Amino acid sequence: MGLFNRKKDTDTPANPAMAELGREFAIARRHGDRKTMRRIGREYTNTAQTDADAASFQHGQEAYDAIPPINSPRRNRRRR
Repeated sequence: MGLFNRKKDTDTPANPAMAELGREFAIARRHGDRKTMRRIGREYTNTAQTDADAASFQHGQEAYDAIPPINSPRRNRRRR
């Protein structure tokens, strides 16, 4: 750990692979992709073994959900 390191140990998940899986799940949920959500859910139930894995999965979801969605510009609407 460096002297000027701003990163805290509490911010890093215990299992980065499970955090990435949680992030992918949150992306699929935001886009409404149920097929991918089910696939990731099955993969999660097959691979998650400890509470640390569950916490890492949740951390990945929360990290993506903290990013606000981008509002696309309106199309085919006239300005008044």
